[in-house]
Amino acid sequence: MKLAEALLERSECQERLHVLESRIQANLKVQEGDAPHEDPQALLREAAEVSERLCTLVQRINRTNQALELEEGVTLSDALARRDMLRQRRQFLSSLAQSARERDYRLTHSEVKMRLTLDLGALQKEIDALSKAYRELDTRIQGLNWTCELLE
Repeated sequence: MKLAEALLERSECQERLHVLESRIQANLKVQEGDAPHEDPQALLREAAEVSERLCTLVQRINRTNQALELEEGVTLSDALARRDMLRQRRQFLSSLAQSARERDYRLTHSEVKMRLTLDLGALQKEIDALSKAYRELDTRIQGLNWTCELLE
């Protein structure tokens, strides 16, 4: 199994657990004398099986990420951490830029005028650079995910 396939299966397991939880919640209580639409015990057993599969997948994915190198001396785990940091930094700066772009509407002439304390152009250039770095790194990571085998 390729690493990318395991990542897709992990996502499916996570979604499956959310669905199972909803189904159990929907059948957790019934009016006295009524029967649940689905057997909550059977759903719990299924959730336990999916959880075990998810745990196994996560362990194998983690081992693979730690063993593979994206480039000399940079493990896939390190690259993933870097990609996450790039995404978070970009979101942080984008949020600041969005706040800076919001107009302050004054109702009367006596209200205080506002001015920007950050260079919005420079901020946008940094956001663009982070976006490019993220995209390039993500492409390399995705390429590796589809070419390497998942470790046991």
